[in-house]
Amino acid sequence: MRERELLVYKELEDGDLFFDMAWLMEEYADDYYNIEDKRALLYECIHELLDMAGHMGFYGNLWHCYLTNLLVNNENTYSLACEITGAVEGTINDAVLHDFTILKEFYDYDFTDMINYLGADGFSFVLDYKGNEESKVYNRRIRDRICSLAVKFNEASDPQEMKDRMTEFYGEYGVGKFGLHKAFRIEHGENGVEIKPIQNIAHVHLDDLVGYEIPKKKLVDNTLAFVEGKKANNCLLFGDAGTGKSSSIKAIANEYYTRGLRIIEVYKHQFQDLNDVIAQIKNRHYKFIIYMDDLSFEEFEIEYKYLKAVIEGGLEKKPQNVLIYATSNRRHLIRENFSDKEEVREDMHTSDTVQEKLSLVARFGVTIYFGAPDKKQFQQIVRSLAERNHIELPEEELLLEANKWELSHGGLSGRTAQQFIDYLLGK
Repeated sequence: MRERELLVYKELEDGDLFFDMAWLMEEYADDYYNIEDKRALLYECIHELLDMAGHMGFYGNLWHCYLTNLLVNNENTYSLACEITGAVEGTINDAVLHDFTILKEFYDYDFTDMINYLGADGFSFVLDYKGNEESKVYNRRIRDRICSLAVKFNEASDPQEMKDRMTEFYGEYGVGKFGLHKAFRIEHGENGVEIKPIQNIAHVHLDDLVGYEIPKKKLVDNTLAFVEGKKANNCLLFGDAGTGKSSSIKAIANEYYTRGLRIIEVYKHQFQDLNDVIAQIKNRHYKFIIYMDDLSFEEFEIEYKYLKAVIEGGLEKKPQNVLIYATSNRRHLIRENFSDKEEVREDMHTSDTVQEKLSLVARFGVTIYFGAPDKKQFQQIVRSLAERNHIELPEEELLLEANKWELSHGGLSGRTAQQFIDYLLGK
């Protein structure tokens, strides 16, 4: 096998299984190596393929699915270019075709002789795997697309057809974690700041949020302008607890994912990493929202200064494919005291202190207020949620119980209404 001759697809993340199988294909009949060791290695490869099926929800020929998953996640010169423009021109095409000539040998490989020689019948389990596991990595649409692409690769008449199929995938879905996932968090790993996919984002949609039509429209209008490449602003969603601020941002992540929108969740203690995060995403084809939930600062906390510099004020201009969306229960984000506006105090320049505390919120071009519903609005939310969840209670009894519930469970809010409905569903 010629796996060492790959030119463009040379750096394969999670490629250990690929190289183990390539070695077995080459050496399984060589008496120099102990047959028991070779059989054990093959069974270890079978285990990894079966484990992959349970984790990623793959089905069919798991060896082909594994190879295809390597290719759709490989961020190289060619795949990153195709992500932006689709098919590209130039010598790189010849290099990629060279690689697919090699890769086709792996798709076409007949395992019969290896299985018979090593006496490892278990490999037949991975050649036609039937399962209905949900993927813990991909949404169902992406998972099914990878499995169907594996079938098309296997059926391809030549390497050129395989290359064309791959190019179509990159143009339609993108490549790697940013192409195949919608939400991310940041972590510190061996290589510094790493952006990691969030594998199970809440499936919230805008229609699920009852009421708040005007705030939702302001958020949608700004986000739509952003994904369409028009001018858009950083957004601050503020207001009472449980009114749907965070849910609204999760909903737009789901709504505009297919149009290239991605969302990265950042916590307050990670603000010093923002420049590293932006450096990793600024040249990608996608639009990124850096999402900060429940944002607020006490007087002694200085992390907001990092945020101010990133949003507006640093020497490096914030990329056009990045916006910051934040939610907060505070309008001005930083705790304010009456002493801030007293004429006599230790700080001689009182107005400077006030301006410093207001300067952060001023960097959000769009501020959207989510207020607590009144009794009538709360009851309408309860009615809508009850109808959506097929709860059959007389309206008078439903609203009476809802009123009792909110008195002892946090007051009037959309969150309280949802908790009440969940309570009824659990009875």
